[in-house]
Amino acid sequence: MTALPDWMRPPRIEGWFAEDLDRLPEAPRHTELIDGALVFMMSPQRSWHGRLVTALTTELMAQVPADLEVEREMTIRLDARNRPEPDLLVTTAPYDDDRTWFAPADVLLVVEVVSPESAHRDRTVKLRKYAEAGIPHYWCIEDEDGAPAVHVYELDRPTGAYAPAGIFRGSLRRPVPFDISLDLDSLTPRRNG
Repeated sequence: MTALPDWMRPPRIEGWFAEDLDRLPEAPRHTELIDGALVFMMSPQRSWHGRLVTALTTELMAQVPADLEVEREMTIRLDARNRPEPDLLVTTAPYDDDRTWFAPADVLLVVEVVSPESAHRDRTVKLRKYAEAGIPHYWCIEDEDGAPAVHVYELDRPTGAYAPAGIFRGSLRRPVPFDISLDLDSLTPRRNG
């Protein structure tokens, strides 16, 4: 068995805390903290995923009001033991070039693009954790034969859970968290064959 590098050993007996992610320069990019455990994205990213995230970032940045920001691949410090990294988020926090994470109170929308490696976390774990943290809107985007299907959730404040607000294919129009209109079919190239 290969020995673990020293940086992979938790700094305390209680394990990892959210602030520890800022002190792990050796960790792979896109390292998340879920329930006090480091989660590494080790499998190669699919081209479809990268193209979709880039196109969606561009579209949302063109439509977002001036008082909001769109960020890509930045962590959210949900609590002391959870710091997931969504593919995209929309925040009320002003741009800060030294920022490494966002507080849930400053996040209006979280977008996760499902990949085989992240499917369980995106569909169940993060769905529950983002709702518990009070983030008002969550999109989980699935690959349906090369076309994006956007599963949209809104936070039901009395229950503290997400309620489904629709599954969008082809186009998406939403009045919240700001007026959004997307041609989903234009976000990724058509599959060959």
